[in-house]
Amino acid sequence: MPKRTSEEARMLQELLDTAADMSSYGVMSKTDMARIRALCEVPPAYTPERVVAIRTTIVKASQAVFATMLNVSVSTVQKWESPAANKHPSGTSAKLLQMVEAKGVEALLV
Repeated sequence: MPKRTSEEARMLQELLDTAADMSSYGVMSKTDMARIRALCEVPPAYTPERVVAIRTTIVKASQAVFATMLNVSVSTVQKWESPAANKHPSGTSAKLLQMVEAKGVEALLV
């Protein structure tokens, strides 16, 4: 997964610092602060085995349905699940997988 640039990291840190200040003054709720923290967090790396596990145990869907839910092609899901392809979810897809892992498939259906 590509690493964030120093500029992206700096902007996210500034966002977190501002949110923390707002929270300390009571302008932002703890729930909103937790949401901002989650949005700024770098998603973990997703191995082929981990993608398969999410699809089969959490989402319980075929590759086609899973691809539709993530708004990617079936070919992309197949590549993520194939160790030989050496392709991994990144960006928005990795963030969506992180949400599904943490909150279940309902996170995508709301």
